[in-house]
Amino acid sequence: YGGTYSQFDYTFRRMGIQTHFVDPDDPENFARAITPATKAVYAETIGNPLNNVLDISAVAKIAHDADIPLVMDNTFGTPYLCRPFEFGADVVVHSVTKWIGGHGTSIGGAIVESGKFPWDSGKFPGMTEPSKGYHGIRFYETFGDFGFITKARMETLRTLGPTMSPLSAFLFLQGLETLPLRMDRHCSNTLAVANFLNDHPFVSWVKYAGLPDNPYHELANKYLPKGAGGVLTFGIKGGQEAGVRFIENAQFLSHLANVGDAKTLVIHPASTTHRQLNEEEQASAGVTPDMIRMSVGLETLDDILWDIDQALTKSQKS
Repeated sequence: YGGTYSQFDYTFRRMGIQTHFVDPDDPENFARAITPATKAVYAETIGNPLNNVLDISAVAKIAHDADIPLVMDNTFGTPYLCRPFEFGADVVVHSVTKWIGGHGTSIGGAIVESGKFPWDSGKFPGMTEPSKGYHGIRFYETFGDFGFITKARMETLRTLGPTMSPLSAFLFLQGLETLPLRMDRHCSNTLAVANFLNDHPFVSWVKYAGLPDNPYHELANKYLPKGAGGVLTFGIKGGQEAGVRFIENAQFLSHLANVGDAKTLVIHPASTTHRQLNEEEQASAGVTPDMIRMSVGLETLDDILWDIDQALTKSQKS
């Protein structure tokens, strides 16, 4: 995700935290990038916007062999479709703004700890040494399996203040109640749209791990057996100019930068969500000028397909 990349590449570096980026398709790339100073491996269940699926078990083993945790962003996977802890992840983060909330009404995030990672290896003094802010408490010794998440709440959240509003928390909890129902519909609609686009004359390519010919299909079956998520990308014939016309002519689809909404959303990543990256960085993230990202909603499938078809047709007329 472009925002995550910027945080790791710019914000963290200004704080003295160095980040090494690797191609996640080969788990050994993670092993080659790990140094004695490495504190964690971070990855996305489903990459945004490339829709690549991580081999979680393989990467978790590599991280654990180096005595460091695997932190997974499971926003696109959601707790319903993928359970990273079962495959070795140690900490899972979500942008709950997306499918957990489900309606694009609030902004928030969540951190979840597995309770299984041994923080007393000597690599994490913040977990084992006395906390001056809490009368000498040693978080791992005192709180055991949930020392990390306790430290996150009692120290980081208290000191830095990333606290959501009560109304947002209420809306996210309400969204959780219908998450399984919504994700089944998101996934079935997305697969149908992917098949439709695959056969469309004005589409060059489609990337969705739910398609049998997708290179990540086997990994999706392993890690996301209930469905490959609610986002796909496709290449529009005519490149960026055709992409702009497609979005301008959509009547039913919404041109918005978020994903995971109840309504179907479309965007041109190269000029919006990943605009802060240069051409080389965009290419490494899988972003191309002809790419359209679509977060497929809960609407009646026929309505979604109708609007896609008419907008694609108009996109080819200069």
